[in-house]
Amino acid sequence: MTDSAPQSLPARLRSLTPRDFEVASRAAIAVAVPLFLLLALDRLDLAAYASFGAMTALYGRSEPYRVRLRSAGIAAIGLVLSVALGTILAASGAANILVAAALVVVIVGGIVVAAVYGLFPPTPLFFVFGLLVCAALPTPPEQVPLRIGLAAASAAFALAITMSGWLLRRAGRERDDGWFQQLTRSPRVRWAAVREAALWVAVAQNVFGALLAGAVATAIGIGHPYWAVVSVVAVIPPPHARHSISRSVHRIVGTAVGVLVTGALLFPEPPPFAIVIGVVIAQFGAEILVGRHYGAALVFVTPLALGVAHLASPLPVGTLLIDRLLETALGAAIGLLLVLAARWLTARKSQP
Repeated sequence: MTDSAPQSLPARLRSLTPRDFEVASRAAIAVAVPLFLLLALDRLDLAAYASFGAMTALYGRSEPYRVRLRSAGIAAIGLVLSVALGTILAASGAANILVAAALVVVIVGGIVVAAVYGLFPPTPLFFVFGLLVCAALPTPPEQVPLRIGLAAASAAFALAITMSGWLLRRAGRERDDGWFQQLTRSPRVRWAAVREAALWVAVAQNVFGALLAGAVATAIGIGHPYWAVVSVVAVIPPPHARHSISRSVHRIVGTAVGVLVTGALLFPEPPPFAIVIGVVIAQFGAEILVGRHYGAALVFVTPLALGVAHLASPLPVGTLLIDRLLETALGAAIGLLLVLAARWLTARKSQP
């Protein structure tokens, strides 16, 4: 992850380019259009499905368009499959053991696919999030096709938005300034990644941590146990990234500050229109920062996630925020312990 660079956050913000604003604008449009359509149709109960499909626009940044089509297309398929799996589990009233099994499949698949195809973000966070939120939403069986179809349509729209700059860049291909800076990120397909020990260490960390966090949160009886699972996945670094305590703390602090921002957004009990505006702004801010400082990005990711959850299934705001804080602390603590364990094992291996 790029948040391991020694630069301070202000320095990283000063280095923002027009391309960063282009990418963030695409991501904001990708989520704004489906949410405002649902608002007009008075169906914001379906906001989660549209939002997870729209997260396709978070992938493929700074990549040439042929590579971007591959990256964002793979992300779209992963997001829709995760939503579909969660929706089917919810409609069938699946037991927790089946949800846990699906979680393991999504974690392993997400990490392996991200490593092989060089996806950024390189973690299974959004796939896990889509699975667990959709698995937790009450779903009548007859609504399954609609909800999965909505996620697929939103993903297709986000993919089109992601590719929309192709004609503009073709027109400005002779330039290398401003909005037409070169697209320099071009990840290769690396099937050899599946043989790397670091990948399977990350898989083991995520699977063990996610299952432990979910089990503890469920046993304690805190609402929304999936927040603890998502927090674990947010804290654990991707394969080959340095297991830095400071990075883990940044992620934890970013999430906690994000909860406070969400409280400022939701406590006045604004109308749904205002919450949708807040979600769109949060999507923009998260995409601006995710490549610069992941901890700061979580200040926006958290109100984005909680805002969507509140639109889909309104709860008392205090309960929502307390659950999020408690489960973030639980998941982050487990994730941090796993980071420390990985550092300890690495240090032992390096000793003569």
